[in-house]
Amino acid sequence: MNNSNMMCDLKTGVCGPGDEEQMEMIDFNQLSPKITLYYATDPICSHCWALEPVLNRFILQYGQYFNVKTIMGGLLSSWNGFADAANGIQKPSDVAEHWREVGLHSRMPIDGSLWTNNPILSSYPPSRVYKVIQSKYPGKENEFLRRAREAVFAFNQNIGEDQVLVEIVNQIGLNGEEIVADAALESAQDLLEQDFELAGRLGVRGFPSIIMVNEDNKGVKIVGVRSLDAYVEGLEQVHNGVVKAQNVPPLTKLFKEGDILFSKEMEVLYDIEASKVEPFIATELIEGSYLIKDVLGEAYVVSLS
Repeated sequence: MNNSNMMCDLKTGVCGPGDEEQMEMIDFNQLSPKITLYYATDPICSHCWALEPVLNRFILQYGQYFNVKTIMGGLLSSWNGFADAANGIQKPSDVAEHWREVGLHSRMPIDGSLWTNNPILSSYPPSRVYKVIQSKYPGKENEFLRRAREAVFAFNQNIGEDQVLVEIVNQIGLNGEEIVADAALESAQDLLEQDFELAGRLGVRGFPSIIMVNEDNKGVKIVGVRSLDAYVEGLEQVHNGVVKAQNVPPLTKLFKEGDILFSKEMEVLYDIEASKVEPFIATELIEGSYLIKDVLGEAYVVSLS
């Protein structure tokens, strides 16, 4: 037996003669993404909420090609002098109808009545909380952002109020009182201003904006809510070649205790019709590990384990 090429196969566990080449060139640069995906957004951006299903699928299936950097954009500093003529918004109560239209069109549930009863005065407080969590507990900031969006859009809570923010931060296992207090400091505003500066350099003029930039500083900018194909096409342009999709993880692995997925999200993630969502959940999840609820006429599932 020729013992010069003996090896143990990593997949089978069988040891014996190897069939690999004696020497093989490997490009280890391929092991780390060379593309940065900048996501310019704001906690109270309704179109960003509408984008969640497609953006999440895009990241799940193609995230191996890029690193995601979320940027807070500063949609509403205050109502003093604010106006969005394109959407007919001059005062807080004008936002309610706009939000309802976005919710109906996207089927990501949006209540919006808080704009009449208890309007958000600024999107900076939740944005600063995001930046504080990002700086102190990296990896938890997007969990906060998701919970904040659920709170304001689907469950009509004013995420500009400290107590609401404290409760949301507590839900993700952090000290809400401490983090919200830190978010009121000048240092937190400084972190937010850095995001505004970066957004300006990237040419962000509206939300959501997705900017993908490769190592040669060539990139594409996609503004607004687009189809999955549009983001894949953009990625292929900066990747300079065809990209391959990974499988979406099974529902059992996709979310943990306390997480929520809305019907529209499951429809987009798993290519199923709305009428098939509840049977799909029943076949994918263990009985007793979830609850199916309804908000604004849309079903959603809550993980209990």
